[in-house]
Amino acid sequence: MMISSAAPALDLQGHRGARGLFPENTLPAFAKALEIGVTTLELDTAITRDGVIVVSHDATLNPDITRDASGQWIKRKDIAIHHLTWAELQQYDVGRIDPKSGYAGRFPRQRPVDGTRMPRLSDVFTLARRAGNTAVRFNIETKISPEHPQRTLPPEVFARALISLVREQKLESRVTIQSFDWRTLQVVQREAPQITAVYLSAQQVWQDNIRAGESSSPWTAGLHVSRFGSVPLMIKAAGGTVWSPYFGEITRDAVREAQQAGLKVVVWTVNNETDAARMLDFGVDGIISDYPDLTRKVAAARGITLPAATPVNP
Repeated sequence: MMISSAAPALDLQGHRGARGLFPENTLPAFAKALEIGVTTLELDTAITRDGVIVVSHDATLNPDITRDASGQWIKRKDIAIHHLTWAELQQYDVGRIDPKSGYAGRFPRQRPVDGTRMPRLSDVFTLARRAGNTAVRFNIETKISPEHPQRTLPPEVFARALISLVREQKLESRVTIQSFDWRTLQVVQREAPQITAVYLSAQQVWQDNIRAGESSSPWTAGLHVSRFGSVPLMIKAAGGTVWSPYFGEITRDAVREAQQAGLKVVVWTVNNETDAARMLDFGVDGIISDYPDLTRKVAAARGITLPAATPVNP
């Protein structure tokens, strides 16, 4: 493959590992992303009742991907991970999607791996080390919501637990911490400035932390877009250096405004070659994808510098 050394690098992030190809946020998914070759493993975290930081997109067990010890799909949607111990959590299998769920139709290429358990964040770090990959980064989301405070630790406690583990692993320079709940990002900036905070944003019916049509938002740490004129300028005022918006809301002008304000722009979640090409045309700094293989293909065709592939058994 011919790669121009003069071409700008792209932060190619595997979303939840490589969710389109293997069960989300599992060691098989992260191993696949490492095998493909990504700059960053994107993942989400929750904290168990006994203080173990685990990798999960949801603060509660997701019935679409979770089976109990008897092999039955769980029915309840309100089982908070924070109310379970690590040992209790290991009774659940998250190795495939319920074929009867709407979720299954969205990811027909995902390969099931029965018997897969929810990993600890430290397990993901260990996997990268076993792959011999000392360059891959970790973009770690705090799954916390001001609208459901009973499901998780408070934002300050959650952020400090994550900071402590990152420091223990000596990975400050390779970790970013992202969140829709900007309160956690303010803690990171104040108490661990060597760890980059990433400001997630969306203004969709299914996810809206900006609340532009309201007078305030519980998600944005006391700031509101009406006082700043745009989301990038609000993030700049919050002390942020990276903006991670939903790709469907992005325009070329928005990317330019953010970059002129000194922000990097990393978009989510881009899952086909056409959209990936459009984002590259806009000049984004990074792309988060459930199919990092497709994004890598588009980037390679443009001569963009790409990370090395580092295969490893999960």
